[in-house]
Amino acid sequence: MRLAKHLAHAGVASRRASEQLVFDGRVEVDGVVVTDPARDVGGEEHVRVDGKTLRAYERGAGRVVYLLHKPPGVVSTAKDTHGRKTVVDYVRAPGTRLYPVGRLDADTTGLILLTDDGDLAHRLTHPRFEVPKVYLAEVEKGPVREPALKALREGVRLEDGMTSPAKVRQVRAGVLEVTIHEGRKRQVKRMCAEVGHPVKALQRVAYGPLRLGDLALGGVRKLTQAEVERLKALGPVDNSPLGPGAGATGRDGQRA
Repeated sequence: MRLAKHLAHAGVASRRASEQLVFDGRVEVDGVVVTDPARDVGGEEHVRVDGKTLRAYERGAGRVVYLLHKPPGVVSTAKDTHGRKTVVDYVRAPGTRLYPVGRLDADTTGLILLTDDGDLAHRLTHPRFEVPKVYLAEVEKGPVREPALKALREGVRLEDGMTSPAKVRQVRAGVLEVTIHEGRKRQVKRMCAEVGHPVKALQRVAYGPLRLGDLALGGVRKLTQAEVERLKALGPVDNSPLGPGAGATGRDGQRA
């Protein structure tokens, strides 16, 4: 197994973050610093991250997933160098190393997941799984007319390329429910601005099979085992006419 994947399975960090830990020289294998995340390990090696043994991570990792109703002004990171409040600050889980699954902008509210399961986090954010995310967007210049709605539904050309078609309905004048499966940076905001309706407020209300429901702002709940299993059951989407494994592609962005 690749070293980065081994770290992710142990709950150290997501697979991508684990790769960066290795690149930064923060991982030792049998007492030797390793900087190649593709290094093969069999599981019997003595692995340390920042001086902490991998077994310590495994003991502390309960493979838990929490759902947070993120308030505005909170950043979607485990730590913040500027001293701002982070999503992790809202969860009381002593001895468990949590990190957010993807990100929301600081001013965006709503559903965000936190977990110590790096493999699950990787699956939920990898583009080939196309996990749907649902947002409520309050926009300027409402109501939104049919040409703009049609453009959002068919795909909008942004500076980083065309977006995939989105599911869009106008809940009430100037409030859109937007469902996307990509995760480009600030995607919903950029899409709405491109069709002439800049976003005034944005809330994520669903992530895959999970719904925010009536969870209070700043509220946290631990997912049930059944809910976690539903997340793990999400499979990759095959958009190729040749069938599974024929090269489905996508983007792996994080913010909306």
